[in-house]
Amino acid sequence: MERLIDKHLSDWKKAPQRHVLMLRGARQVGKTFAARKLGQSFRHFVEVNFEEEPEISTFFGPSLNPNRICEKLSAFYNTPIIPGQTLLFLDEIQSCIPAIKALRFFYEKIPELHVIAAGSLLEFALTETSSFGVGRIHSLYMYPLTFKEFLLAQKEHGLVQIIEKGSVQNSIDPIFHKRLIDQLRTYMLIGGMPEAVKYYIETQDLQGTQTVIDNLLNTFRDDFAKYKNRSPTLKLREIFESIVKQSGSKFKYSNISENAQSGGYKEALTLLIQAGLAYKVIHTAAQGLPLGAQENPKKFKMILADVGLHQRVMGLDIREYLIEDEFNQINKGALAEAFVGQELIANAPPHTRPQLHYWHREQRGSNAEVDYVIQHKNTILPIEVKAGTKGQMQSMFLFLKEHKLSKGIRISAENFGTYESIDIFPAYATSEI
Repeated sequence: MERLIDKHLSDWKKAPQRHVLMLRGARQVGKTFAARKLGQSFRHFVEVNFEEEPEISTFFGPSLNPNRICEKLSAFYNTPIIPGQTLLFLDEIQSCIPAIKALRFFYEKIPELHVIAAGSLLEFALTETSSFGVGRIHSLYMYPLTFKEFLLAQKEHGLVQIIEKGSVQNSIDPIFHKRLIDQLRTYMLIGGMPEAVKYYIETQDLQGTQTVIDNLLNTFRDDFAKYKNRSPTLKLREIFESIVKQSGSKFKYSNISENAQSGGYKEALTLLIQAGLAYKVIHTAAQGLPLGAQENPKKFKMILADVGLHQRVMGLDIREYLIEDEFNQINKGALAEAFVGQELIANAPPHTRPQLHYWHREQRGSNAEVDYVIQHKNTILPIEVKAGTKGQMQSMFLFLKEHKLSKGIRISAENFGTYESIDIFPAYATSEI
């Protein structure tokens, strides 16, 4: 599969001066595959998996000298480790804290050697490591496949080019618009987890793909047991389910269960965010930039990291979904809003994890909400998501007036276009914003 991260990895490989690279993201999003794909472009590739071969951890102690470590690894794997010719990939590195601490010394002692680290629960390990090489290690964040990556996985390069050439001044031919809407409907069912996408492409079996997604969900739920020292497994499961149930509205701990106490659930929610399984959308007053300076951390919405996982937790009826004439069906459970949030995050520069924001005014008789508020260059850009081709935009116009802004964006099933001061983007072109 072609991934957006591939170009960034290639650029890192070619850079005359590079840092040790850390691939970060949720389990099963393709980190290992991306590193192996890059490894094919090297003369030698050494992959260390600390979960499969825990005895390798002994190579990283008591000395953290990278030259000594490379000597042992080279002998163990019978592969030369030569700066400029070898890619050293340290997978599931969270299982070996000394290896995380050693990364800074690889940069300092052998800067010419290409080193990548990754791990499914890496974020937890990093919180337990006081210093793992600030300024010496760079990160790239990975996510489930975006919609464009989903098209590329199906060899639909032509449709990707059509999306990229579309604009509010250049709408897409109706025939291709319909094809893209149909593809998006399928993506909403499958999501972007590589295993689910691969199964669907090979079989074209939507029902079977749902089973694959269910198995992935079970894997994530089983992982909750690994967090038990930080939060009870039951609370993690309840939070995970509640994110979907409350999607599209302000998240309230009191809605999780009758006896919910925010303290324990707050910690569980933080763990799911750290694991890359969920994203927080924080309220901002949006009176100026940066948006984060005007956050109200007590007001936020939540979305899961993948629409495929979202719809399976939601219990979407596939048969009803497939025969629905209008695109409105995807709005059940605020799936359309979740999709847009995921696209905004996954299409952002991968060097940092972006923070999503929304705006909500709660006044008696005058509630208003804008689904997403982003910074575009040096201005604020409000985004409203409509599942179908209809819908009022009172909140958008109110936001523009109060904040003295000239432009907003509406994302819907419509083609590219404009309506007064609103630019209309089809949902499948969210990446182009």
